[in-house]
Amino acid sequence: MIRVLLADDHHLVREALVALLATENGIDVVADVGRGDEAVEQTLRLRPDVAVLDIDMPGLDGLAAAERLARDLPGCRVMIVTGHGRPGNLRRAMAAGARGFLGKDVPGARLAQVIRQVHAGARYIDPELAADALAAEECPLTARELDALRAAADGRPVSRIARDLGLSEGTTRNYLSAAVTKLGVGNRHAAVGKARDMGWL
Repeated sequence: MIRVLLADDHHLVREALVALLATENGIDVVADVGRGDEAVEQTLRLRPDVAVLDIDMPGLDGLAAAERLARDLPGCRVMIVTGHGRPGNLRRAMAAGARGFLGKDVPGARLAQVIRQVHAGARYIDPELAADALAAEECPLTARELDALRAAADGRPVSRIARDLGLSEGTTRNYLSAAVTKLGVGNRHAAVGKARDMGWL
């Protein structure tokens, strides 16, 4: 029996996935949660074989949750299921240790098949998403520029971003300005939006 944890913040989607997987032989959904931090907590507590995580969740996104689980519970195979198949997200998911990456538009039987593949040690990447990732441009931003944009995403002032990152305000402004210039947008809020759209944040 493959023990599965499901995490998706859309209640209807989560219920549908639980109901769908309940009809599959050899798969047992041991928990379903709506937040990324809950997904990590319950996965560490219940130790399922496979964790199926949505990317966009409150508390902790699916990619950050995948990174935590790869570090703290490497025996659990992680799959990312998303409605946003951005190439940058695929790269980040693989770097985070995810063994599967597929869109929410796959048929239910296919999801169960991929869970079995991932549990058996194989990888699965949606072919269309893989092709898009190969064709997509690389992120031009440095790790520090990405950190600055991440910290700026909620609209906090430069003084607080600098304090949170342990940098001077001048250095923080330089990182944000460099990100705006590299992304060819008008301000840091637009830079955050573009970086998110590309899957770099």
